[in-house]
Amino acid sequence: MTKEVQANKYEIDMCNGTIMDKLISFSLPLMLSGILQLLFNAVDIVVVGRFTGSQALAAVGSTTALINLFINLFIGVSLGANVLAARYYAAGKQKEMSETVHTAMLFALISGCVMVLAGLFFSRGALELMDTPDDVISQAALYMKIYFMGMPFFMLYNYGAAILRAVGDTKRPLLFLVISGTANAALNLLLVIVFSMGVAGVAVATVISQCISCVMVLSCLIRTESSYQLSLKKLRIRPAYLLQIFQVGIPAGIQSTVITFSNVLLQSSVNSFGSTAMAGYTAANNIFGFLYTSINSVSQACMSFTSQNYGAGKKKRMDLVLRDCLILTVVIGLLMGGGAYLFGPELLHIYTSDEAVIACGMEILLYTTVTYFLCGIMDLIPGALRGMGRSAVPMLLSVIGTVGTRIIWIYLIFPAHRSLAVLFISYPVSWLATIIMQAACFFFVRRNVHSKMK
Repeated sequence: MTKEVQANKYEIDMCNGTIMDKLISFSLPLMLSGILQLLFNAVDIVVVGRFTGSQALAAVGSTTALINLFINLFIGVSLGANVLAARYYAAGKQKEMSETVHTAMLFALISGCVMVLAGLFFSRGALELMDTPDDVISQAALYMKIYFMGMPFFMLYNYGAAILRAVGDTKRPLLFLVISGTANAALNLLLVIVFSMGVAGVAVATVISQCISCVMVLSCLIRTESSYQLSLKKLRIRPAYLLQIFQVGIPAGIQSTVITFSNVLLQSSVNSFGSTAMAGYTAANNIFGFLYTSINSVSQACMSFTSQNYGAGKKKRMDLVLRDCLILTVVIGLLMGGGAYLFGPELLHIYTSDEAVIACGMEILLYTTVTYFLCGIMDLIPGALRGMGRSAVPMLLSVIGTVGTRIIWIYLIFPAHRSLAVLFISYPVSWLATIIMQAACFFFVRRNVHSKMK
């Protein structure tokens, strides 16, 4: 972007000046936003575990992988909206920017409504396919059905936030989540402790908080005077823009969905150890979820910065963006991953006082925290490639490397050595295999893109 003065105090000039400080300025609010979104689920888990019991805790936790499987395809498409909007914004194409925004937001609303129907009609059947134990399946199905009623709000918020990130604004989405997250925590305590609603209470609280954040991000887009202003009268699906969004977003969504599917298979393997292991996995999964969202904020920054500089034709700066993002990813991954394992017992005690559950959680954390920087690198390279408009090949490599390795592990190695340790070693092994393939792909694509930008 060539503007001397920013049109909006929340926006970041990604195409000029120093890079590392702007990456941090972009990533930090995004990281905090992701952590806050996870706190929604953490509050759900803590409240239901402490005040309703371990069966309710297992019920809520057993839905996590399945919920992610349903929504990741549509959320992945929002990455396509982010890339396209960032490219048009940097190039100063206001008409194209506006039409991208309106196409993306209407698609978000439609996909959210589709998710409501999917949640209402397929929740219990999907849980049965995952071998969810009989003592928790009814509560898990109830939680999922209520949770999916909030999908239109959830999708509109995430697509709106993707548009704001495209212009460098990660601060206002953070503010919106602070407000809605506070409401979520208060409603959890009220509905679970005072009204004894159990898993239904935490689900209702989540839906209301999603509605609050949705209203705020829509208000932000409607009131802005920039090229990404949202007008309800202009909402229309424009096939040319939707196709470009899909070209980047659908491979990203498929990648997330298929990887989540491998986690569903892994969840089924954990279920075979019983409700204690399930509860331990629920708590541990929530902890390294915080690691993922922290490192993923750098991948999001890499994608947005790369896309804007690609739109502005600054190929050397694209290389510098990836270099600085790699540094940030490794530093954040080692510090937070090491800290999560070092203080693992204390963190797990937040979720439960059951020592057997904590022991299972620590066994899982041993293999998924200290090595988590590998997961960050694995996601960073596809982020850079998506920023250049290349999304299909990174998706295929991620599926082959991550999912392929885990499926082989679950069906060939794990049955002969049944333990949580053997099961979760598959994580770092699959991350490393995928990095090797993604790095080879990146250098090939980089050479091709640079030659076209001369």
